[in-house]
Amino acid sequence: MALFTGKGDGGTTRIFDTEQGKRISKASPVAEALGSLDEVNSFLGLAKVEAKRRGLYVGSEHPSFEHIIHELQEGLFIIQAEVAGTLKSIKPEKIVWMEDIINTIEKDLPPITTFFISGGTRLATLLDVSRTLARRAERRVVEVREPVGIDGKIKEDWRKVNEFSMKYLNRLSSILYALARLSNYKSGIKESAPTYE
Repeated sequence: MALFTGKGDGGTTRIFDTEQGKRISKASPVAEALGSLDEVNSFLGLAKVEAKRRGLYVGSEHPSFEHIIHELQEGLFIIQAEVAGTLKSIKPEKIVWMEDIINTIEKDLPPITTFFISGGTRLATLLDVSRTLARRAERRVVEVREPVGIDGKIKEDWRKVNEFSMKYLNRLSSILYALARLSNYKSGIKESAPTYE
């Protein structure tokens, strides 16, 4: 595979389910959703490198932060492929796995009573940025999943996205938030709430 073909120089791209020879605009909602998924996946790579350096684990029965982040990236690739028009989609077991990790983390942390200002460890901050990127990616996928636009007309480029893929994207921000909090907690850093003053 060549690093460049020049075919996208005019602002178009081709995805799996486009007709032979047909291309879509790089400004289309589908291209935006794919780009947003790619963005969060790439940023998770940065968080994974920091997680490896820190060597943190969720608990004795769960894998390392590094392994968890890698598995989350694998899931994002499946959703990217689905949005691009393949028949791939997230399996329900991945949701159960995520929820199990989130529940384990919640047992170790003080209860949430307020919003927290991002910061603390470098890893927590990287996970927080990943969480916000994940939320944006989720919004973009929701947009392409809705067949009817705000004008009431059927959208040409809407996509069927499996319900488990949508659950995965929703849980993704939750697990990243939980991991960020745990990173700070394990480092003895107290969370800081906004003063609203």
